Amino acid sequence: MKNDGTRYLIVIGGATATGKTALAIRLAQHFDTDILSADSRQFYREMSIGTAKPTPAELAQAPHHFIDSLSVQDDFSVGDFERAALALLEDIFKRKNVAILVGGSGLFLQAVCEGLDHFPEVSAEIKQKVSAEFEKLGLPWLQEEIRRIDPAYFATVDQQNPARLRRALEVFYAAGLPYSSYLGKNKAVRAFTPVYLLLDVPRPELYQRIEARVDDMLVAGLEKEARNLLPFRHLSALRTVGYDEFFEYFDGDITYAEAVDKIKQHSRNYAKRQATWFRKHGNWMALRPGDWEGILNYVTDLTR
Repeated sequence: MKNDGTRYLIVIGGATATGKTALAIRLAQHFDTDILSADSRQFYREMSIGTAKPTPAELAQAPHHFIDSLSVQDDFSVGDFERAALALLEDIFKRKNVAILVGGSGLFLQAVCEGLDHFPEVSAEIKQKVSAEFEKLGLPWLQEEIRRIDPAYFATVDQQNPARLRRALEVFYAAGLPYSSYLGKNKAVRAFTPVYLLLDVPRPELYQRIEARVDDMLVAGLEKEARNLLPFRHLSALRTVGYDEFFEYFDGDITYAEAVDKIKQHSRNYAKRQATWFRKHGNWMALRPGDWEGILNYVTDLTR
């Protein structure tokens, strides 16, 4: 590690089920440092099985932050995460030269490393208008509106995430300009150097890993966890793969077998969207999750 005062943030990204948690722990142990989770669902205490949260045994292997730090009823935006993560990193870098940031939520990783884009203010009236239309017409309406007014953003956004789509529509209504026109204008200067690692798994293998993970979640009690969260289904945090499908099952709209099939299919779809985002954003080095020697050599060369 360089002794010139440079601080390094090792950023581990990748689709779901690519082994990010295991690699983060191994790197944290190697560099004797802390892990910051940028998984926007693992923040919530009530969501453990469906978010593939690190187990208690894994959490004990290295210091973790932003795991179980919130309730699903708490408001916590990507901007809130950026501010909290930067404050924590400032403290960590007083003691360490390296820290680890890991997660599949690309926007949260980007916020810490590059800062957020600046958007026009949106009035309460516009937010209420979009919310009312969404409640009446649902996700398909949001998707069609963004596809129509901002095809560039529609091509990269998580199209199953109503919060992101609503935000883009609110900005358009407020300013008359597409959300994508505000993206990437001003990158923030950080007091650390990011080292980007993208865990890359061939698609057939990734899909096998996803199906096995879902099976493990079911054995661990995903149905019960989802049932306990049924009173909070209206919250944006619960509009998440693994919970939405069970809510449909609890409503009697689909069978248990159909819910499981949907969870696996939607997980594969989500992984594909994640892969698309990582291809289009950032300077990532794609590496196989099992190639510890290659990963360590790459990181060491950049930080030597």
